[in-house]
Amino acid sequence: MATPESESFVRTFARGLKVIEVMGQGTSRQTLGEIAEGVDLPRTAVRRFLLTLIDLSFVRTDGKYYWLTPRVLRLGLSYLSTLPYWRPAQLALEKLCTRIGQSCALSVLDEEDIVYVHRQHAKRILPMSPSLGSRLPAHAVSMGRVLLAGLSDDELDIYLQNATFKKLTNATVVAPAKLKKLIRQTQVQGYAWISGELDESICGLAVPVRDKDGATIAAINVSLPAGAHDEETATRQFLTELRQTASEIRAAVM
Repeated sequence: MATPESESFVRTFARGLKVIEVMGQGTSRQTLGEIAEGVDLPRTAVRRFLLTLIDLSFVRTDGKYYWLTPRVLRLGLSYLSTLPYWRPAQLALEKLCTRIGQSCALSVLDEEDIVYVHRQHAKRILPMSPSLGSRLPAHAVSMGRVLLAGLSDDELDIYLQNATFKKLTNATVVAPAKLKKLIRQTQVQGYAWISGELDESICGLAVPVRDKDGATIAAINVSLPAGAHDEETATRQFLTELRQTASEIRAAVM
């Protein structure tokens, strides 16, 4: 893998991608100074990147503010189109949501976060309602716990040594040793239940989506209002449905 210190690392290309990433955060329109501060580069350098992105139709400007164009969606959709299970998962989660009447989602692991690649909303919208591309800390959500359980021993140890575990509520588990124990428990039982660790008003039940070789490639979950269910009632009502949906997604791409 190329690192910033290696000869194969193209620093200019990396900085250009960082400009796009920063522009996708915060307000929809940003000044040159705001973008330069976000990428931690001189304004002159950022201006050159922006002019290039304008020529490529990824960015527009009115002379003061800069903003991304819809063309940037091609970058994200290029990733989604490489996931052979994405379209089958959309249909499967739509059916699942209809059957159980609760919000469902599909996510993948990206370093310390999960990234939502599909979200099927129920009629009742929860206080925190992520959408396509939303990122959440893996240690504090059920799908994150499932995805971490799919890592190899070495990968999990590296994650536990290097990740930043922010305490988001009084219930958030941040001790690496306890997290490792809970992740091992998830591996054994084949699902994760988390209540109030990300948001005190939300709990979730998640299961892995596996490829033909049994490796975890994604996770699906059902999100529930805290207090309406505990682990026992949630697993009784939704675990079989979740596992059936995960099997449908797996079968569609085998």
